[in-house]
Amino acid sequence: MINSRAIFTICLMLFLNIETSEEVGITIIESAVAKGAVCLDGSPPAYQLDKGFGDGVNNWLVHIQGGGWCHSIEDCVYRKTMDNGLGSSKLMQELYFSGILSNRSDQNPYFYNWNRVYMRYCDGSSFTGDVDEVDTANNLYFRGARVFTVIVEELMSIGMNNAQNALLSGCSAGGLAAILNCDKFRGFFPSSTRVKCVPDAGYFGHVKDLSGEYRFEKYYDEVVTLHGSAKNLPSGCTSSMKPSLCFYPQYAVPYIQTPIFVVNSAYDTWQVFYILASYEADPNGEFTKCKNDLKECTATQLKRLQGAISVVANSSTKGMFINTCYTHCETDQTIWYEKPTSKLKDKTMADGVGYWFYDKEKFQEIDTEQVDPHYC
Repeated sequence: MINSRAIFTICLMLFLNIETSEEVGITIIESAVAKGAVCLDGSPPAYQLDKGFGDGVNNWLVHIQGGGWCHSIEDCVYRKTMDNGLGSSKLMQELYFSGILSNRSDQNPYFYNWNRVYMRYCDGSSFTGDVDEVDTANNLYFRGARVFTVIVEELMSIGMNNAQNALLSGCSAGGLAAILNCDKFRGFFPSSTRVKCVPDAGYFGHVKDLSGEYRFEKYYDEVVTLHGSAKNLPSGCTSSMKPSLCFYPQYAVPYIQTPIFVVNSAYDTWQVFYILASYEADPNGEFTKCKNDLKECTATQLKRLQGAISVVANSSTKGMFINTCYTHCETDQTIWYEKPTSKLKDKTMADGVGYWFYDKEKFQEIDTEQVDPHYC
């Protein structure tokens, strides 16, 4: 059985390992409660907004917070008590803006003066859940899709409806949310608005683990069933395969029409620890030293760690920046704008995304020079 508490702990640790930029206050949408758009514990949803300036005042970037999922009643009950606010806005603390959310031109050259929004994550389903019934015994609400809608509607009411450019991004479970909600986000804007999506570390792969099993598939089955997510996944996908498989980007992305740029590592640490080489898949701990220190890996082990990402189909509207940094979530770290070890085609991640967003270049790069994973 997957250790959900361990998943949340490592997600939080990775999430907090960022270069901070500025502190931005939290806005609680109290009116959302009447619409049934609430966090797991019934509290109202929230976001953080740093307003744009200069020629960026009519451009909007909405970045979705990451933090795993909850797949059972017990798991969701625990989640709503977590002091990081991943199940309740009552427990949320301000998150720092950095990387793709930074207001510094030297760190974020293409989006620094946009209206930058941190969409706070408190539903445990990557904003796909929608169950009318409330679990009154445990005071649980599964309303992630409604939360996404309410936050976007709120942003539209305060100026995003006039956006010339709009970008939906996210990290980890937030990256997955940016994929699964990409077309929905596009639908809020007129056709004249340039709208695109940039998921970071959200391309979780449907791959066999070290034991040769699709062990993580059961976890996603439980998430989708508990939260009633099927109705909010790409209908073209769910009509051809079971809904929980459509929670995987490799199956969902072909059905998404809005341009998507995938940022991911071919050696994503979260996927290594919890999909490819989880404790259940490696009970004897043969990969323990390797996972924690790449210098301890054999050539065979290094090769086995790759493959947690199924590359996005090559098309004119889709872009990619697939490096071999041994990490998880890169757009909110210095990897985004300056680390030379993460450059592809002599461009930083910020340049790759920026060129693609403004249609300056069809950027679809995969690191083929650095075969092995490395620390960036």
